[in-house]
Amino acid sequence: MQSDAQLLNRISVDSETMAGKPVIKGTRLTVEFILNLLAHGASYEEILCEYPGLTQEDLSACLLFAGKSLAKVSFMPLLARVA
Repeated sequence: MQSDAQLLNRISVDSETMAGKPVIKGTRLTVEFILNLLAHGASYEEILCEYPGLTQEDLSACLLFAGKSLAKVSFMPLLARVA
């Protein structure tokens, strides 16, 4: 099992690649793209088969990156609750 730092090292953010979106290092596959595949039911096995250069750790890194990113965001309700 890899540490958070080791997993996050698999993600790269560079203004020269994919307009600065976070990508799996060495690819043009964005974290957003991988998360959308997973959200729509693709399994790790299906993704790894479709993109043979990826590893299970790359996919885990995408999930960890998303979780860490959301942890830094404050959410405010847009509408007031009616009692």
